[in-house]
Amino acid sequence: MSNIHPTAIVGDAADIHPSAHIGPFCIIEDGAVIGPDCILDSQVRIGPTVRLGRGNRACHGVVLGAEPQDLGFSPDKAQPLVIGDHNHFKEHVVISCGVKDERGTRIGDHNYFMNGAHVGHDCLVGDHNILASNATLAGHVTLHDRCFLSGLVAVHQFCRIGSFVMVGGVSGVRQDIPPFSMANGQYARYVGLNLVGLRRNGFSAAQRAAIKQAHRLLFHSGLSLKSAIEALREPADESTEVAEILRFVEGSERGLIGTRERA
Repeated sequence: MSNIHPTAIVGDAADIHPSAHIGPFCIIEDGAVIGPDCILDSQVRIGPTVRLGRGNRACHGVVLGAEPQDLGFSPDKAQPLVIGDHNHFKEHVVISCGVKDERGTRIGDHNYFMNGAHVGHDCLVGDHNILASNATLAGHVTLHDRCFLSGLVAVHQFCRIGSFVMVGGVSGVRQDIPPFSMANGQYARYVGLNLVGLRRNGFSAAQRAAIKQAHRLLFHSGLSLKSAIEALREPADESTEVAEILRFVEGSERGLIGTRERA
């Protein structure tokens, strides 16, 4: 327990791995679990339903497991906030515990949250995502893997964002964004493929071409969404990436973002 600063307040029923480092003026409530090699810098607050995996870092003023900003919330309704491994939370990031769903709020591995970012209750965040300063996910948002949300992006509750998506700064996302897309604007509109992200992650020219053709069907063919889905079925048999797009679109409940020409 020598890694716990004497000014920290730690509940007797908190479970802290001996290799974790707890800095000055942190508050860790009863029931919280802090995994191996975690670092809490200073004035970090960890709620009672939080489960932290290995190697996470929380910088000054971070709040993990905050009470949801939900008028119907009461402490007896709190559900878990489960965080994986090697996530980095910069200053004043706030992540809410769950409230509506028994699985609670879940954060995967290797995510990077810049200062002031917020993840609301019952969100599902995958792996290797970056949320820039003051990016905000409302409740029940699903963010898949390797996305980049620029500064001041606001995502409406229940929206879904597919893998390898980039959203431009000060955008408001109110509908689903399919995988491999770029979106921008108020409200966010489809502006093309996330080609930089695809190249950086090793997608071949053939894979990029298949994704581009799928996006043309969805956004530039003039087909209804139902007809575009039918047109995607045959190429989905040949391309893993197109199959991923098809699964995402078929699961959409809020509909897809539009394009600038359809604004």
